[in-house]
Amino acid sequence: MATLLPRSFGLAETVFIKNGKKLLAASTSNNLPSKQQVRNLNVHEYVSYTLLRDHGIPVPKFNIAKTKDEAVKYAQELNTKDIVLKAQVLAGGRGKGAFKNGLQGGVRMVDKPEVAGDIVGKMLQQYLVTKQTGAAGRICNMVMVTERKFPRREFYVAIMMERSFNGPVIIASSQGGVNIEDVAAENPDAITYEPIDIVTGITDEQIARVVEKIGLQERSSEACDMIKKMYDLFLKKDALLIEVNPYAEDAITGQFFCLDAKFRFDDNAQFRQKELFQLRDTTQEDAKEIEAAKFDLNYIALDGNIGCMVNGAGLAMATMDIIKLYGGDPANFLDVGGGATAQAVAEAFKIILSDPKVTAILVNIFGGIMRCDVIAEGIINAAKNLNIQIPVIVRLQGTKVNEARKLIADSGLRIVPRDDLDEAAKLVVQLSEIVALAKKAGVEVKFDIPKYMLEK
Repeated sequence: MATLLPRSFGLAETVFIKNGKKLLAASTSNNLPSKQQVRNLNVHEYVSYTLLRDHGIPVPKFNIAKTKDEAVKYAQELNTKDIVLKAQVLAGGRGKGAFKNGLQGGVRMVDKPEVAGDIVGKMLQQYLVTKQTGAAGRICNMVMVTERKFPRREFYVAIMMERSFNGPVIIASSQGGVNIEDVAAENPDAITYEPIDIVTGITDEQIARVVEKIGLQERSSEACDMIKKMYDLFLKKDALLIEVNPYAEDAITGQFFCLDAKFRFDDNAQFRQKELFQLRDTTQEDAKEIEAAKFDLNYIALDGNIGCMVNGAGLAMATMDIIKLYGGDPANFLDVGGGATAQAVAEAFKIILSDPKVTAILVNIFGGIMRCDVIAEGIINAAKNLNIQIPVIVRLQGTKVNEARKLIADSGLRIVPRDDLDEAAKLVVQLSEIVALAKKAGVEVKFDIPKYMLEK
């Protein structure tokens, strides 16, 4: 399945998902949308570095290269043989990923500016495939050129908004680094939590407790200052998550630096954070999801071949489950919501059909706030204007359902109605298999649906 999260999970999200305390919006490993899809802003690593640096939190020297020549220039300015090149792709597992042109690794260490230029030249405008991107990969449009540090000790520090704590919580561990998720699974006692009263704010006593628990007493002043600044940044930028992993002591200088960071921001605060939201990189997002957002449709691309259009996240989940139960595989999660217009429904069909994998569509609408006749109008308009050639199975129940059925029946289109969800799911799976086999064999299939099926 496609992933909602462009960047890899951190410890905070891993722990809460594992414990079942809360399914974090837009950050689930199984693509399980919350009540309403939340398109929280995710930013590239260089943006996180910039925000930390500008807030007085130490990070290594860095710059962003968009050309091979810029990479050489910025590597020279670092004046060191310890150079790190990091592909700015919103996905986890960059270091172990591979570019489609054969270059291995989206994080590379080099010792010469000229070598940096050569490697960056092979990264730019290429697709990096990682464990999170799927086979399609994600385009690399820029590379961060930064100085390498040699950590003696690594710590984990995060501040996140978490419902189970009724507000922000500090999460910290003395065992930071790339395998922090394994620490959460194998040694949960190594992780400390410190809930923050959103009204009172963070206190010096709380910060001191965290610093002591993770073993940074000898650098207490420095560590406390860093956490205090993190929380200030968290509030000022309307963040949902600020994760530093690792916060590390450099073996050479003894200084502490934030060597990697991940930020997530609340989309509801876009009106306050306009400058920040201008940094959204839509090249890292699914084009269909971006288009859906224009019409207030909650769409998530998946890897199957049965298109789904449903109203309500719960019903959408149930619909995808029943498709899986009968051997099918959903191509998307699409919730049209309770206030969709006929135009929005037609646009939803366009988005579903823009996925070349889709071989059949199941529409499952329960009319409460949403009226079934409005959905029917949208379906009919889409079928007429888009010349839909694949099977469309429609199951409608609830408000104005009789009017909707009449509209579909009178349309003369090959839209197959079903009242029973089991029947609808079985049928859409069967028909999708036929279309998929025909496509594989290079045979064009045109469905001649018997009249009795259209009237059922």
